[in-house]
Order: sequence, then structure tokens, then C-alpha cells
Amino acid sequence: MKKNLFWWTFSAFAVTSLLGTLLHFSFDWTGGKLFVAPFSAVNESTWEHMKLSFFPMVAFALFQRIWYKRVAGYWKIKTVAILLALFLVPALFYTVKGVVGKVPDWVNIVEFFVVLLAAYGWEYLHFTKPTKPAKNWIYLSVLAVIALSFALFTFFPPKWAIFVDPVTLGRGIV
Repeated sequence: MKKNLFWWTFSAFAVTSLLGTLLHFSFDWTGGKLFVAPFSAVNESTWEHMKLSFFPMVAFALFQRIWYKRVAGYWKIKTVAILLALFLVPALFYTVKGVVGKVPDWVNIVEFFVVLLAAYGWEYLHFTKPTKPAKNWIYLSVLAVIALSFALFTFFPPKWAIFVDPVTLGRGIV
């Protein structure tokens, strides 16, 4: 089980890294198509960069679930790993920015991979431990609310700093 789990975790990291990177550019590549906006980065704000972890992690979790039907607490573990990634994106970005000041783009890219490594590392550790069955609907509901929040706040962002594009100083689709 552990060897198989290692390869699943490695694959999840690789696929999520690739999809997240593609989602960073997909809005521009499609000429700003609105149907792409809810799950792609539409600007350089921290909020938009959180999407780059969230949607690929959820997509891979749905795909992986086909083979992990009998794993107790599957959605609980996946949801907590995704929440960890969502927490780490702004935590790392604002910590590094606060210490260093202006951050080169390559540092932000490294932070993205560190976030995914941490989330999937946590997930791996918890899949190797016995887990009690959980109410899947609770965790799937949490993921659905987050997905809807990303969609809503892409078009109607609050006036909070996390939504501000540091390049244009705009919010949402700019």
C-alpha cells in the first residue's frame, strides 16, 4: 500500500503542479474568456494564485477517488490537505514578502511548489495512518463552497488586500 501510495502522491504533485502552472496562464491564453475565469488566475493577486492549488488538487482528488473507493476518511484527508494549501499560499507569500520586500517571480514559483509539497506530504502521512470513516458530504460541501467563492469573488471581489493585483492595483477581472 505504501509504495502504491507514494506513486499516487508523487503523481498528484506532478499533475497538480502542471495544471496549476497552466491555469496561471489559461485566462490570457483564451483571450480572457469568462468561462475560464472562475478557475484560472485572472490577475496577479494572492487570491487568484490560491486557485492554482485548489482546482487542480480537487480535480486530482476526484480522479484518484475512482481507485480509492474503500479508503476511510478519503474526503476528510483530501479536504484538509487542500485547506492546508489554501492557507499556505498567502502565509508563505506575505511572510517572504514581509521579510525580503519585493519578491522575484522565481521565488513565487518556488513557493507554489513548496505549498504543494507540504499539502501532499501531509496527505501522504495521513493516508498511511488508520482513519475513521467520515461524513463525505461535509467535506464535499466545504470544497463546493470554496469553489463557489472562487467563482463569485473572481467577478465580485471584496475590497480586501488579498484580492488586489500588485501589478495593476485592480481587483477581480481587470
